Amino acid sequence: MRYRVLTICVLLSATVQLFTVTRSESHQTSSPGDSLVQQGGQAFERSDFGGALAHWKQAAEFYKRTGNSPAQVEALVFSSQAAMGLGQSKQALQSLELALALAQKSGEPLVEASLLGHLGRTYLTLRQLPEASDYLQQAAATARTHNASPLLAATLNDLGILFALKQQDKEALDAFQESVTHAHNAALSLLAATARTNAARTFLQLDQPANSRFTLDAALHQLKDVPPSRNKSHGLIGIALAYQRLLSQLPQERDPLLLRTAGVLQEAVTVAEEQGDKRTLSYALGYLGHLYETEFRMDEALQLTRRALFIAQSVDAPESLYRWQWQLGRQLAATGRLDEAIASYRQAATTLQPIRIEVMRAPSESPLAGQETMKPMYFELADLLLQRASLTEDGNAAERYLLAARDAIEAYKTAELRDYFKDDCVDAVRSSLTTLDRLSSDTAVIYPIMFSSRLELLLSVPTGLTRVSVPVTADRLTQEIREFRRLVEKRTTREYLPHAQQLYDWLVRPLEPHLSPPQITTLVFVPDSAIRTIPLAALHDGSSFLINKFALAMTPGLTLTDPRPLNRDKLRFLTAGLTKSVQGFPALPYVAEEMASIEHLYKGDQLINDAFRTPRLEQELRDGGYGVLHIGTHGKFSTDVNDSFLLTFDGKLTMQALDQLVGLFRFRQEPLELLTLSACQTGVGDDRAALGLAGVALKAGARSALATLWFINDEASATLISEFYRQLRNPALSKAMALQRAQLKLLHDRIYEHPAYWSPFLLLNNWL
Repeated sequence: MRYRVLTICVLLSATVQLFTVTRSESHQTSSPGDSLVQQGGQAFERSDFGGALAHWKQAAEFYKRTGNSPAQVEALVFSSQAAMGLGQSKQALQSLELALALAQKSGEPLVEASLLGHLGRTYLTLRQLPEASDYLQQAAATARTHNASPLLAATLNDLGILFALKQQDKEALDAFQESVTHAHNAALSLLAATARTNAARTFLQLDQPANSRFTLDAALHQLKDVPPSRNKSHGLIGIALAYQRLLSQLPQERDPLLLRTAGVLQEAVTVAEEQGDKRTLSYALGYLGHLYETEFRMDEALQLTRRALFIAQSVDAPESLYRWQWQLGRQLAATGRLDEAIASYRQAATTLQPIRIEVMRAPSESPLAGQETMKPMYFELADLLLQRASLTEDGNAAERYLLAARDAIEAYKTAELRDYFKDDCVDAVRSSLTTLDRLSSDTAVIYPIMFSSRLELLLSVPTGLTRVSVPVTADRLTQEIREFRRLVEKRTTREYLPHAQQLYDWLVRPLEPHLSPPQITTLVFVPDSAIRTIPLAALHDGSSFLINKFALAMTPGLTLTDPRPLNRDKLRFLTAGLTKSVQGFPALPYVAEEMASIEHLYKGDQLINDAFRTPRLEQELRDGGYGVLHIGTHGKFSTDVNDSFLLTFDGKLTMQALDQLVGLFRFRQEPLELLTLSACQTGVGDDRAALGLAGVALKAGARSALATLWFINDEASATLISEFYRQLRNPALSKAMALQRAQLKLLHDRIYEHPAYWSPFLLLNNWL
């Protein structure tokens, strides 16, 4: 469920009153700064964010030169909103922080509180919820103390959004309803309508569609007497989209709801046209086109979507343009115009690529997309390209379509990894796709793509690309994956075996005719979603495990891998770890054995127990020319990268801190060859946590990582890790083969033959 973030007139209506009083005391006559503020407001009403930002920045500079701090604060707040409209979040935060510093000198608690509210709102837009909560709670407390209804109304609406994002729906509803009350007291009709719309969405989340309908009707009524403005059309769009969500929830009222949705969107079109606001007009037309699409009225849908697309192009609005290009492609595909549809999808992907982060973060007039909206676009494009390949008789041309389908999924995987780490530099060390396709003669890359109705397997071998379609739904495959992962961790039973065999039948057996040993010795999987969470080594063909036949590796994406052989001449080791119980975590006595084995094989340096502290680790990485970093400690990868960590003697090493430490290698001529994380774990069924496991080495600039899906027997881990490093000394073996031999050693040991001991070890990224 997504919530709209308020735009400037609503955002500032609660605080401009505070600024205006202060400004009026400082000057009674109009100034060049006032003129610039007015021009900025006019530009913003037209959704000309760039023009608004330029005027408001000039105004802020003028007020700074003339010593008018209250007016400077106001201009800085305005400019922050324009910057957010452009997706320039850093500039927005800088403007607000400067404004807060100025306000704190003034001794005006409400002005300071309003700026805290703006900072909270900005962090909320960026989905940085802890920071947002801190600022918004401070603003609300001050507003309550001073009985400032305008500020309290705006802040409570933002707190409602915060609660909703945290899935605290009852708290969200309370906040929205209280916001409505204070907005009424302050005569802020737009804000009251916005809070009501958000409350209606929350009622729907709480499975109360009748209350949602009643609340939306009240919000629409609230807007009737509001003069035409940019924000009125935004409010109408938000209400219309909420009505549209009710269509499936209130089937007995579907026809009147459908008419009302269309009518409200048409009113938004009229208001936007009257205001000359082309950017908002594009949204209103585009959503109206989507409404007609859902009713299978494709002629009207195509006409409206093309209008929305043309207007978005005319005002250089890529954040909406990609949506209408995508929507047009979907509509063209529905009418059987496959080549035109593919072209439109490709245009959408091209438009989105440079602004993806801005789209994720920009304050939205409507429930604009995040990750959950972008994924279908890439997968729908891949599906169309696969359809096109099936219709193409020429083998070379068909393979080009298959490669293009894989490229579409690859583009999504790259974006997904960036979004997990909230970092646009994750793929700074990307190699070209053609590099990975020039495989050694004994390696095959398996690229599974999970569509809702089927599984597609793309297989790259040195002779070319092969496609196999498997008739299993994504839901059924995911269910089997979850059961296998749950049961394979149980060391005392073989309940996992039927699931291991079923998954083998879906993921590997269809490709067996192309994988005949001894030609192929290594399989590299590029897993999708849930497939990331399972130990592929433990898949079973009915007589043996997959690891018996092939060395295995995983990579989060083809273009995110740097495939080159290990330089054994420069393998200098740094090992760090804990054997003692610290911070409530149990002891890991066999980590000492791991480290002793490494010392015996490779020499190197060690940080153990109280020597394993972040500052010391940073110093060693900065000063030493290490090729391998081995960390034996408790660790956890979770859905939120901020909750992922490695345990040190006196604290927790976050993924951001690890990135900064290991990233010291990123721009060196010789990056870190291998990062080994022993005794770590990810949650069962946590696809994004497994993504973080695969991505941490990539983000840190290491070519390869060795890690575990779950915490395993300390002694077994030490045995396997030691054998891996011993095998790694053999120049005839790749890292994948060295791991295979280590896993087979445990598999053939009666004590450790169960896959719970050896299968969770994953070799990630570069397998050579």
